[in-house]
Amino acid sequence: MTSISPDIQDRLIVALDVPDVDSAQTVINELGDSVSFYKIGHQLAFAGGLALAQQLIGDGRKVFLDMKLLDIDNTVGHGVTSIAAMNMTFLTIHAYPKAMAAATAARGDDPLKLLGVTVLTSMDDDDLVDAGYAHSAAYLVERRAAQAHEAGMDGIICAPTEAAAMRSILGPDRLIVTPGVRPAGAALDDQKRVMTPGQAIAASADHLVVGRPITAAPDRRAAAEAILQEIAAAHPV
Repeated sequence: MTSISPDIQDRLIVALDVPDVDSAQTVINELGDSVSFYKIGHQLAFAGGLALAQQLIGDGRKVFLDMKLLDIDNTVGHGVTSIAAMNMTFLTIHAYPKAMAAATAARGDDPLKLLGVTVLTSMDDDDLVDAGYAHSAAYLVERRAAQAHEAGMDGIICAPTEAAAMRSILGPDRLIVTPGVRPAGAALDDQKRVMTPGQAIAASADHLVVGRPITAAPDRRAAAEAILQEIAAAHPV
């Protein structure tokens, strides 16, 4: 692979959405030094993934802990305090105003970056109607992005299709992290609001979260490196 700068490398976050630590370690070993940033979500966190996160951090990697916290203020705050002590890089909070305010207050000056989850990329307008919402996904993402900004969050999680519009709300200094990224020709799986890696970067995304297109690929390292090359080509000079 052509040399990729650390800044470009950090823009790709590989989702370790696998059932156990052994499976995750296999993915990490195969990816080697091509990937510097990993996401650990519920499935792996509850199967030994928090210890793996500490190992990754000790090895100089970055970890995005995707817990999507939502609870009463006190519980969210104490959860953030505990996670901040673990040296994670990113943590997700559901983008409800009180939860986000509690999270930012508890985080204080710790370098942990808090990201508000707007609308899951597996959901579309019909899904929101089924869930009892009266508004479209686009409207709800916009409203929650504005509330995340007001709450002092470091950024948001949104679909890549919404990234350009959210940049005008968040300004240049807040992070836009996008799942729902699929290389051209890849299966969409359960994702509904998607873009290719190059399109997502061009639309103002800062970090791309990619799981199955890498972890389920026959050659995981080659799949990751192809995405990194696409990010590098799309990244503004």
